[in-house]
Amino acid sequence: MNAELFIDVTPDEISIALLEDKRLVELRKEKRNVQFEVGDIYLGKVKKVMPGLNAAFVNVGFEKDAFLHYLDLGPQFRTLQKFLQLATSKKNGATLGLQRLKHEEDINKNGTISDVLAAGQEVLVQIVKEPISTKGPRLTSEISLAGRNLVLIPFADKVSVSKKIKSSEERNRLKKIILGFRQKNFGVIIRTVAEHKTSEELEKEMQMLYKRWEDCVSKIKTAKAPSLTLCELGRATALLRDILSPDFNNIYINDSAVYEEIRDYVELIAPERSNIVKQYKGNVPIFDNFNIEKQIKQSCGKTVSFKSGAYLIIETTEALNVIDVNSGNRSKTAVNQENNALDVNLAAADEIGRQLRLRDMGGIIVVDFIDMQSSEHRQKVYERMKEAMSKDRTKHNILPLSKFGLMQITRQRVRPVMSINTTETCPTCMGTGKINTTLVLPDMMETSLQKFKQKYKTGNVTLRCHPYLYAYLKKGFPSRILRWKMKYGFGLSVYPSAALGMIDFKLFDKHKMEVDLD
Repeated sequence: MNAELFIDVTPDEISIALLEDKRLVELRKEKRNVQFEVGDIYLGKVKKVMPGLNAAFVNVGFEKDAFLHYLDLGPQFRTLQKFLQLATSKKNGATLGLQRLKHEEDINKNGTISDVLAAGQEVLVQIVKEPISTKGPRLTSEISLAGRNLVLIPFADKVSVSKKIKSSEERNRLKKIILGFRQKNFGVIIRTVAEHKTSEELEKEMQMLYKRWEDCVSKIKTAKAPSLTLCELGRATALLRDILSPDFNNIYINDSAVYEEIRDYVELIAPERSNIVKQYKGNVPIFDNFNIEKQIKQSCGKTVSFKSGAYLIIETTEALNVIDVNSGNRSKTAVNQENNALDVNLAAADEIGRQLRLRDMGGIIVVDFIDMQSSEHRQKVYERMKEAMSKDRTKHNILPLSKFGLMQITRQRVRPVMSINTTETCPTCMGTGKINTTLVLPDMMETSLQKFKQKYKTGNVTLRCHPYLYAYLKKGFPSRILRWKMKYGFGLSVYPSAALGMIDFKLFDKHKMEVDLD
């Protein structure tokens, strides 16, 4: 498999696309001013204790208070609170180390929240689920710091090995290595990618994770709740940490700062692979240049075609996602209805596995497959669905088809489902219902160029427009683009962008910032 990662950085947003064999399988779009990321560690303050929910609402600086359930406190919660109290005291804060901390008694598994928390109390928490809809973030007090090969768990004392490492000899080897340099009062989870890694590689990463924890503790000493004490890696770096594999051939980034960050990280975790990180310097938007924008438009709508006229209809609500499988035109050419249903359902299972990753759909998903009479065929579809989701890193559970042809899937939801608008504003009326003649569009563009020159006097300007409009502007000799360059005497560059509407255009300055001329 050939895997490639593309990172599009703009002033407002960062978009990350993962392609496997040139096919889009994952897409993340994040606002750059987003406050929360899964993995961030906060010093919060308990706002309200809710005995009826056996949970507390904690202020971590978000407009909605975060939710902390009793079961998410962790057995070592009293030890964590003791450490927090000592770390924030002036007397012990500078010298306290976790290795010398005596463990407190574990909290009762069947206890109540009011036994251990009270309003106004400070608590160290970690984000496990981002704010979704009207809900605030979900928290845990079982702190963990994830690396490429290892996960460090303060206040624990157990070394675990991923169940996906099957060889008992390799499991014992890895466990022995970690026990050789693990510090007291730190638990460790050995991840699947650590298989066959050397002692030096694992120790180097362990020291890096210890350093991150020490940085967190040093901030706790002076922090005032609510405040961020340890920030998760950048979105692109965190994604790369989890998915980087020998299958990766290229990582393209269009921003120099993010390029440096990613290159440094790859050199740290896999120095021999640092050459796959490449900075994209083309003027055509990176997603347009690599045909990603087209795949987004084709794959993220309500209706998704996938094989010989067959298609999916995907509906998303707050509590439930529904996917309907339709054979479409394919049913007209089929000879045997049962075999046709099996063929369409197997192909649909592959596409549904991709769609769940691509849209990051979570919660309950119900799939209405085409009815099949054969129990053997239903089992085949179930097995294909499990195979299609085997690459999905998000926790999920799949149930066999019911007698109604429905399949139920649960998939962990840690962030809002991604909604991408695949429609364009009407190119004739721009959504107003009133018609403006397109003959004046080039004049409107020229007016914008005039305003730019009046405002900035000199300097380079980039104009981006729909590919159809771009083709019209390049037509003839001298073309309109050439005439504008000669008339206004500044560096004008014009490039197509499929992300824009058919008669939409935008101007950007030399810093690639969109120009507002109003």
